[in-house]
Amino acid sequence: MSFVEYGYTIKDGDTAIVFLGHESMFPVKVQHGTVTQTKYGVIRHSTDLIGKKYGSKVTCSKGGWVFILHPTPELWTMNLPHRTQILYSTDISIITMMLELKPGSIVCESGTGSGSLSHALIRTVAPTGHLYTVEFHQQRAEKAREEFKEHGVEHLVTVTNQDVCKNGFGVSNVADAVFLDIPSPWEAIGHAKSALKAEGGRICSFSPCIEQVQRTCLAMEEYGFTEINTLEILLRVYNVRTISLQIPDLGKAAEDNSSTGSDSSNPSNPQQGAVQFKSGVPLREMVGHTGYLTFATKS
Repeated sequence: MSFVEYGYTIKDGDTAIVFLGHESMFPVKVQHGTVTQTKYGVIRHSTDLIGKKYGSKVTCSKGGWVFILHPTPELWTMNLPHRTQILYSTDISIITMMLELKPGSIVCESGTGSGSLSHALIRTVAPTGHLYTVEFHQQRAEKAREEFKEHGVEHLVTVTNQDVCKNGFGVSNVADAVFLDIPSPWEAIGHAKSALKAEGGRICSFSPCIEQVQRTCLAMEEYGFTEINTLEILLRVYNVRTISLQIPDLGKAAEDNSSTGSDSSNPSNPQQGAVQFKSGVPLREMVGHTGYLTFATKS
């Protein structure tokens, strides 16, 4: 099993996603002789999972059923264990596009955190690219290494435990892009410039506060970055559902009126009934501000 290569059958040691329903799923490490409890009953890994195809419908001990899905960066973002606040697909999608990433790209990232963005970056630059990710917290760095190994992507990523603001990324003049998600990104702009390739590399900084953005933009200008721009991504979700509307009374058709001539003594009867149709209805509550994304180019 690998997050960057699809496998058809579930094997011992794989990480799989147990799908119980919309917005109800969780990851599980498949192990021979292990069982997993769900609200529909027990899943026995040896008989119910190992050897089955990904996407299979598995019946639990109480008669309910679940689907077993192959892991992807998108599913992992929704189910990973949170060690820090994470980035979600709304921001991840624009980051990978604006940094102009592709297979073979070299990317530097700080900090690793829970690895949500890291998995998406690895999948984007595979099979010949590489991710250099720096995490200040030692335990989080060690846990990230373990997860990358379990997920079959350790050959595509190098995890370093150090302070990027003081020690940089550990590489020079090789990166096509740099991503910063740290409390004081302006202190790492110089190291980011050193890590980027000689010309044309892209940088992105994620910050929740506009004051952080202001200081980061000033630092980018100081170090000669160009095309500096900041944006904010807001996601508005619509539910597609059936709604019912009353049919309005529009009076008789024009041809009916013409047949009666100028006689208007008989008013038309209102048309009764309602019509049902599918419509997109926005949610009453919407996820608001997550953070600001500041992009720039090394000139």
